[in-house]
Amino acid sequence: MHDMLVRLYALPDLGPVLADCASAQVTVRRALTAEKATVTTWARTHFPNSVAEVESAFCRLPVSCFIATRDRQILGFACYDATAPNFFGPEGVAENARGQGIGKALLLAALHAQRAQGYAYAIIGGVGPAAFYAKVVGAVDIADSTPGIYADMLPRNIPAT
Repeated sequence: MHDMLVRLYALPDLGPVLADCASAQVTVRRALTAEKATVTTWARTHFPNSVAEVESAFCRLPVSCFIATRDRQILGFACYDATAPNFFGPEGVAENARGQGIGKALLLAALHAQRAQGYAYAIIGGVGPAAFYAKVVGAVDIADSTPGIYADMLPRNIPAT
């Protein structure tokens, strides 16, 4: 998986995307530190390879994890500055909530937060859905970025559930 680069100074407006989510009774917001156990448990169930990075995002102030909820139930998350400074990710949306603009809203909320911190660019590390990132935020491939920061990463030993 390669890395991608996003120009944060050229992001689409977040307002209309959040309004679309709100019209579907979905709230996208920064997670609270008190929600760490709930969010990491949810991530462990739906995205077990992302748990360590989600936990890392809760160690920052402000918390660098955004969540999407409906009726106080988690639908997805997006983190930044979890793997490395200026990195976006991980991000995940529950299978039954995909295709509703939630991933787009989470992505934009996190990237706008990075921009507010003063970053001009963000790196999306170890990209999965490259076409999604290119379409939504104009992300471009970073040449020769595989395996990048993950080159010497230890294997993940995730117990089967």
